[in-house]
Amino acid sequence: MEKILIKNGRVVNPDNKIDEVLDILIEGSKIKYLKKPLSITADKIINAQGKIVVPGLIDMHVHLREPGREDEETIASGTKAAAMGGITSVCCMANTNPCIDNVSGVKFVLLKAEKEGLINVFPIGSITKNLLGKELSSMGEMSKAGIVAVSDDGNLIMNAKIMRRALEYAKTFNLPTIVHCEDLNLSHNGVMNEGKVSAILGLAGIPREAENIMVARDIALANLTGAKLHIAHVSTKESVTLIKEAKRKGIKVTCETCPHYFTLTEKNVGKYNTNMKMKPPLRTQTDINAIKEGLAEGTIDCIVSDHAPHLDIEKNTEFNLAAFGIIGLETLLPLIMVELVEKKVLSLSEAIKKVTLNPATILGLKEGRLKKGEYANLTIIDPQMELKIGNDFFHSKCKNSPFIGRKLKGFAVTTIVEGRIVMENRTFVSN
Repeated sequence: MEKILIKNGRVVNPDNKIDEVLDILIEGSKIKYLKKPLSITADKIINAQGKIVVPGLIDMHVHLREPGREDEETIASGTKAAAMGGITSVCCMANTNPCIDNVSGVKFVLLKAEKEGLINVFPIGSITKNLLGKELSSMGEMSKAGIVAVSDDGNLIMNAKIMRRALEYAKTFNLPTIVHCEDLNLSHNGVMNEGKVSAILGLAGIPREAENIMVARDIALANLTGAKLHIAHVSTKESVTLIKEAKRKGIKVTCETCPHYFTLTEKNVGKYNTNMKMKPPLRTQTDINAIKEGLAEGTIDCIVSDHAPHLDIEKNTEFNLAAFGIIGLETLLPLIMVELVEKKVLSLSEAIKKVTLNPATILGLKEGRLKKGEYANLTIIDPQMELKIGNDFFHSKCKNSPFIGRKLKGFAVTTIVEGRIVMENRTFVSN
């Protein structure tokens, strides 16, 4: 059984509030010891002095596109990009083609991930059949097959009665229901945040109320049903306030945001930059401030990439016609380090918790912790590593990132999945 010894790293484990220099011994696929200097021989020794060792990162909102759009991404390429980003587990959304609304779809993803994936892949099943918002999917059967949550993501359930039934049904299987909050009647034909910038650019706007109204509705339904509600990619100040109040009342609501919502504003659309086109759209500096405050006070539980790859041909067109969405697996960690940790919005431990322990807790996963006897999923970060983001930086099949040209700092240098080193020194390791 191979032994890997990680020495002299600053171990940050939010689960038990550890933040100190320790050695970690991995034996086979499990963590054997977390101790102060270990005098043990090992097959491989990793000197992590000056580095940060954390539980393997979890990205609970990712689009891997397979099956159906393998030209944009595959489970193989998406998990490769994730591994380079220090991510050891991803949760893939159900809006594939065909969508993941039955057991065979779940099994397809799991088998593909087992054969071709570099990291752990947890499927999310759809709420409704074919994502049509009309008839509930076979959640119970999919739960047994291995889904960790249900979501129709960008396919909105506008009918409140169906949404209520979905929450009640998901509750039966203890599944969180992940919702994209957007009133389609308000956002219809909109392509960016509604306001002065959209007016100047002559682009149809998506009012912030499109998100706020649906956040309020779904919180009300969660209160009615007692189900677990998880609100995806929060982008407005009002949403943060609504979620904070819901938590205060004891409603079972959690939420997430993405790096672009605490980094970029509608002004970044500039001269119709389609890599700044996503849903929800980029908002204002006031919203950024509220998102950061929500992260700091614990209202916002998780940070996700909402990795949504699109081909150049789908983005290099006029703004109105361009696809919504950006990639983000490989920039998730450095953006957290630069925008939140360096700027003292969050402590290092608080930031790591948003991408490890919190998503694991919401989804009922054992991941997200460094614990003796548990699977060795670890990420080693070099806080001083600085890289410029260019087209050649990405391992995703697509390059639709709004951060191209920007210099970032604090990258993963080693990714270990169940005791296997899959990436070391920014290079993939063949096993």
